[in-house]
Amino acid sequence: MNLSYILNELGEDRDNYYGAVSPPIVQSSNFAFKTVSDLRSALDNEYDHLLYSRGQNPTLNILRQKLAALDGAEDALVFSSGIAAISVPIMALLAQGDHVIAVENPYSWTVKLFKDVLPKFGICTTFVDGSEVENIQNAIGAETRLIYLESPNTFSYDLQDLSTIAGIAKERGILTMIDNTYCGPLFQRPIKLGIDLVAQSATKYLGGHSDVMGGVITGSSELIKRIFSHEFLNIGAALSPHAAWLLIRGLRTLPLRMQRSFETTKIITAWLADHPKVEQVIWPFLPGFKQSELAQRQMQGCGGLFSFTLKDSSAEKIETFCNGLRHVLMAVSWGGHESLLIPVLATLVAGDYDTNNHRHQLIRMYVGLEDADYLIKDLEQALWNV
Repeated sequence: MNLSYILNELGEDRDNYYGAVSPPIVQSSNFAFKTVSDLRSALDNEYDHLLYSRGQNPTLNILRQKLAALDGAEDALVFSSGIAAISVPIMALLAQGDHVIAVENPYSWTVKLFKDVLPKFGICTTFVDGSEVENIQNAIGAETRLIYLESPNTFSYDLQDLSTIAGIAKERGILTMIDNTYCGPLFQRPIKLGIDLVAQSATKYLGGHSDVMGGVITGSSELIKRIFSHEFLNIGAALSPHAAWLLIRGLRTLPLRMQRSFETTKIITAWLADHPKVEQVIWPFLPGFKQSELAQRQMQGCGGLFSFTLKDSSAEKIETFCNGLRHVLMAVSWGGHESLLIPVLATLVAGDYDTNNHRHQLIRMYVGLEDADYLIKDLEQALWNV
């Protein structure tokens, strides 16, 4: 399906709303019926009817069609946050006694889901280094029901061989799920590589303006309907119609924004890699990246998120550098118009920083839509102060 058609036309029936170029926000919690029979049908099958906006809503359904098509999936569900798009499907598809294999160091709230929430329901998780397929194979047991991936991982950017892992899982009847927020639908197509479910934080690239939160899961109609009919409706983590409209707006410029971020990141990472005060730059499309061949094979491009370390890796020098930035904002998240930065040490309790722990030394940066020279000047003045 043509990308321009998906972003600008799919799901939009302008004849139904006065020829408006931008679809309406159907800001209604409830939908009325003319007959008892019609109401009964909707109550019996909310997946196929407009009944209550916790489930279906016309504005959300436009967004769902576009997101499913972008991922090459049969269907999609949208949620009020990215972690809801991860948590609700997992809770819907697993049962007491099930076992999950998850990659090490996924998104922090995903870690909490696997370590703190699921064990309350008798579901256990084994974390493995997913950059080696054998580690996943060796962790599979009789009760394994899900392999959870995040490729690339944020902060470290370790990749997993998606097609190989998907093949192993299918042979054993195990579901696969990936957090594809880093690449988004334009730079990586996990469903085409055999992955069953693809989650994203729509707050990031899909929204693109740092003004809306949301999440999406895409996959087969069978899996999406199964998720919708139980935990999705029961937990009620629905996206609002206004948030859906903002995400539709964001999708219009998604290719332009992602390509701009990608191209600028090439310049920034190359400049940092040559800087005398920088020890290492980690970005999947940077020459010399440890999994470069795999990155080029399964990714069509790269997000504007990368990590780097300073040659002087003391906590004091890292803080001095970060505090000295004037235009790169210090904040969590990514995917908006503004460039952002966060050091791992900000996630640590004071005094727990270990100069010998490489992960503790990492500084993560997201490249937004600013000019490369503008960002380089800011980075340069902050670096020379350390």
